[in-house]
Amino acid sequence: MTNTNIQLQAVVFDWAGTTVDFGSRAPILAFMALFKDNKIELTIEEARAPMGLEKRDHIAAVLKMPRVAQLWKEIYGSEVTVADIDRLYQDFIPYQLKSIPQCSALIPGALAVFDNIKQRGAKIGSNTGYASMMIGQLIQDAAQQGYQPDCIITASDVKHGRPYPEMLWKNLIELDVSDIKTAVKVDDTVVGIEEGLNAGCWTVGLAISGNEVGLSFEEWQALSAEQQQPLKDKAYAKMNQSGAHYVIDSIADLPAVLDDIERRLNQGEKP
Repeated sequence: MTNTNIQLQAVVFDWAGTTVDFGSRAPILAFMALFKDNKIELTIEEARAPMGLEKRDHIAAVLKMPRVAQLWKEIYGSEVTVADIDRLYQDFIPYQLKSIPQCSALIPGALAVFDNIKQRGAKIGSNTGYASMMIGQLIQDAAQQGYQPDCIITASDVKHGRPYPEMLWKNLIELDVSDIKTAVKVDDTVVGIEEGLNAGCWTVGLAISGNEVGLSFEEWQALSAEQQQPLKDKAYAKMNQSGAHYVIDSIADLPAVLDDIERRLNQGEKP
């Protein structure tokens, strides 16, 4: 690495689909089971569309979808109420607690990237649309695999979840970051990229490992290059439209991006 005078101070990661849970499957398993038990069969696309939001907001967003709203009215005889959303969120918590530990494996290449960041002298932050009560087991599982971020902020630690920049700013405050342009946000959802842009950070979108493709690492690896390409094209298009400064396959490809951001910082560029 070249000697530079401006260095990155922090890289802040999302959790599911970004550092753990290739395919971001834990939330989807939980949402689909919750709605099924409430007599509504969601498609995977419907369950995934609001991904990255705080989970109560996610439930509310699904219930606003015309097909789902119409089904709810037919089944329950009235429009969705705030009380319905509150009840579903409370019911959702045990589903989520059950699914998270099933999907807690680190994404391949992640540990090497964390080492790379530490060697730069930068800190590692993390935030998530999960509430703090949901992620105790995930944090333990990640630590056993060698991942212990310097800071963990959850959706329940702030007034406004994504796309508001509150979680990210809270990370940067706790990590003693003195200059917003030396911070990078890495996320696999559009709303997570919007959070980074709203905060004033460099942003890196992950196209393959997260929400946009939605396959486990084994499922993705089992596809031929010809089968992968259309999924890859669609995911890259979606993440590029988010306004991300960079889009890459997964966290494994991050070091080259961080090199480029440091180069740009030293040429006087800002996010």
